[in-house]
Amino acid sequence: MGGALDARGIISSPDNLVGHVEGIIEDVDGMALITKIKIHYKVRIPKGKREEAERALSVHDLGCPASQSVQRGIIVEHSAEFEEVDE
Repeated sequence: MGGALDARGIISSPDNLVGHVEGIIEDVDGMALITKIKIHYKVRIPKGKREEAERALSVHDLGCPASQSVQRGIIVEHSAEFEEVDE
């Protein structure tokens, strides 16, 4: 997500991007497996950059090797809260 924001002129570090991650573990054929990962971002963005931030959220996992790897067997959900701030 950080790279996708940075590419759109929204600085993601050091404190503008926080991710909260939840793993859902379920019994699958008698084995405890991670079946879903939920990621919720809290992002501070400059005023007027919401459209760019929404676009970053919608495409960021397409370029993420970790996300692409786990999506082969685990559902990955992304959501975000954007707080517009004066620069």
